[in-house]
Amino acid sequence: MKKDFSQLKKDLNEFGIELTAEMEEQFLLYYNMLIEWNSFMNLTAITDFDEVLKKHFTDSVSLIRAIPDLGEKKYRMIDIGTGAGFPGIPLKIVFPNISVVLLDSLNKRVNFLKEVISKLQLTNITAVHGRAEDFAQNKEYRESFDLCVSRAVANLATLSEYCLPFVKKNGRFISYKSEKVSEEFDVSGKAISVLGGEYENQVTFELPDSDIYRNLFIIKKKSATPGKYPRKAGLPSKEPIS
Repeated sequence: MKKDFSQLKKDLNEFGIELTAEMEEQFLLYYNMLIEWNSFMNLTAITDFDEVLKKHFTDSVSLIRAIPDLGEKKYRMIDIGTGAGFPGIPLKIVFPNISVVLLDSLNKRVNFLKEVISKLQLTNITAVHGRAEDFAQNKEYRESFDLCVSRAVANLATLSEYCLPFVKKNGRFISYKSEKVSEEFDVSGKAISVLGGEYENQVTFELPDSDIYRNLFIIKKKSATPGKYPRKAGLPSKEPIS
């Protein structure tokens, strides 16, 4: 049975993006692989086709609201705690001009991501198995990305310690949040500052044709992150910088 992509097409139109036949084909293949692999490993609790389109695909691509020139520049991006590939893979499908690194700490998920990259014939995208705490100390990764994105669930201070070390000066870390984070920001301000970041903006909206609230929290990198950050595994979440 043919899948109906009309809502995704409409959603992306609201972001100023045209869903091409090739993108549609890639999204369908991605969805089918997600469901197949999800039958024997935990990738997502959301499996209904329309919900995956809205809550994973449209949501991932909504980054365009924070970075309007995403489709024009050759940004180098890293997706921290990517899980089943969100937001990195939908962003790569829609914006083939960006180069993407998908980082996840579970090898089974990374194997899934590698298979998706291969089947979708995506280029300039790699899936890497490891912890943010370790890879952020690697010269190849540290402070070498224009953009760091994360849909991972953690407080902003913790996420900033995981993510800001990857961002080059004047680059940005964007955290996808599903709630208002003004209070969270109040307690994470020191961490962001210590790590070389500076609050730039919040973009708040509802996903098209839904009541799903989204807050893209944008932190700009102003100066180098001190070498001792991120701290060893576990500490950023157990003892956020305060």
